[in-house]
This record gives sequence, structure tokens and C-alpha cells, in this order.
Amino acid sequence: MPSFVTAELADQPRSWQRAADLAPSAAGLPEPGERVAVVGCGTSWFMAQAYAGLREAAGAGETDAFTASELPAGRAYDRILALSRSGTTTEILDVLAAATVPTTLITGVADSPAPALADTSVVLDFADERSVVQTRFATTTLALLRAHLGEDLSGAIADAQRAVSEPLPAGVAERVQFTFLGAGWTTGLAAEAALKMREAALAWSESYPAMDYRHGPIAITDEQSAVWMFGAAPEGLAEQVGVTGGLWVQQNLDPLASLIQAQRLALELAAARGLDPDAPRHLTRSVILRPHDAAAAKASSSPATSPASSVSSPAPSSAARS
Repeated sequence: MPSFVTAELADQPRSWQRAADLAPSAAGLPEPGERVAVVGCGTSWFMAQAYAGLREAAGAGETDAFTASELPAGRAYDRILALSRSGTTTEILDVLAAATVPTTLITGVADSPAPALADTSVVLDFADERSVVQTRFATTTLALLRAHLGEDLSGAIADAQRAVSEPLPAGVAERVQFTFLGAGWTTGLAAEAALKMREAALAWSESYPAMDYRHGPIAITDEQSAVWMFGAAPEGLAEQVGVTGGLWVQQNLDPLASLIQAQRLALELAAARGLDPDAPRHLTRSVILRPHDAAAAKASSSPATSPASSVSSPAPSSAARS
């Protein structure tokens, strides 16, 4: 029987299209000119990094990305955008509860604790997942945000369909050390690819901004390594990796679609190592640090029973939330 994550991974092109269709009507997403802090944990933090890079490159406004526990106290923003698949992560709940500026949440679970704390919620329940390892929800969130920035995602979605079905780069699954590189917004994708390899396959994986890779990390690259570049590479870098004996990977795909191939690599390595990607070692679907958060999480719907719809909705009034 296929794993949950295998099925969810394959569904990404469809979910991206639904997100692109939703973007024009999604309430509460950052407006041009707003100074925005984007927060998440783990995979959601890396999607926050990618969005911050895209939004600033598009000239839409100053955008900072933080893991939720490290949001600077007292820094002035016009909006906080929180990303949380489960809506139960303790650090996200803390940020939303303490916020003094408008907050927007993107989540997969409408009746989780987080929407009651956010001013506005965008619910991508069609992209929620039963797996612990995130694939579909994360990339669908970024697809929604890219579309909201005005991008035409038709090419990315077509590339995603290719990424789901076409073979992995030749020889990459035979390597034992993996370095993922990005530049600008794709630095977040590189970090996410490395995390997927660690979570699902317990593989030795690292990530760096491409220009910084030559400032030390290249020393570990050898005949057992693969170096995977998301997007355009700095001049001469592929040749330098070739000299080390490392396998250079750079695909003619939208970088977010290339991430799907990295996800598939993680699952292939997990299978070869006898690992269950639906039950990665030491991990749970959400990090819940307080007993009352855990109780609220149990009261919310499971991914298997949540309705297949998407909504943008305001939270209850401040009085109702207090």
C-alpha cells in the first residue's frame, strides 16, 4: 500500500491549481507596501523564507521571515503572516496571541486553535496531509502566495506534473551525501529539500546559499556527493563541483517543481533503507508543548475527516478571543 506522503506528493499539481484559483479572493494576504513578518516552524519557516525573497524581489514591500520562536519583540510591522499546517504548533499560537498588529494565518485545519487567534485565516484544507512529513501543504502555500503576488503559475504547474512523473536525475540516488543550493527565494527551497532528506531518509544533507557554498562547505563534496541547485547557478560553480567528483544536479524546471523531485528522492532513499516515511524517527505531525494546546488539538478535526473546501474567514472579535 502506498504511503500517505507518496499520494500527497503526487497530488501537488492539482493542489497548486486550486491555490492559484483561490488567490484572487483570499482575504488578509499582504497588500503592496505593507511591512510584513512571515513566521513558521520547520518546513513552514522555509516556505516563509522563500515567500519573503519573492515578495521583496517583486517590489511588494519589506518582508522578513522568522522561525516563530525568534520573532523579534518590538519590531514594527504592518502585518504578521503565520504559516501552520496543523494550526496547533505552540510557537505559532504564542505569536498570534501576542500580536498587536493585524495577523493572517494560512493553515490546513479550520477548527484548530490558531484560527481563533488570527484576525483572518486562509484555510487550505484541500492540501492538508495525513503524513508527518510535509510536502503538499508547504508547496501549495507557496503556490498561493506566488499567485497572490501576480505570478502566472501555469508553467510551474506543468513543470510539477513533469516532476511527479519523470525519472529522477541519473545517479543521484546512489550518492550518500547531499548538498542543496539556492539563491534569493530558492535558498528557502534548498533548506526544505535538505530537511526532507533528513526527515524521511535520515540522509546526510545540508543547504546553503549558492555563493556561500564555496566559502567552506564545498570541502565535504566528493565522489559520494550530489550537489543540487535550485534555479540559476553562479558562473563556474557547476565546473567546480565537477572537479570534486560530486554529481551536479540542475533541472530545467520551475524551482518549486524541482523541489518535488527532491521530495521523491527522499522517499526513494527511505524505501531503500527500509524506513517508513509516514512515521519518521522522533517526529510528530505538530510540536505541541503545553497540555491545553494538546487538548485543543485533539478537539480539532483530523486531516482524514476535514471537509474538502477552502475558505478565507475573519476570526472572532478580540473580546471573544480573550
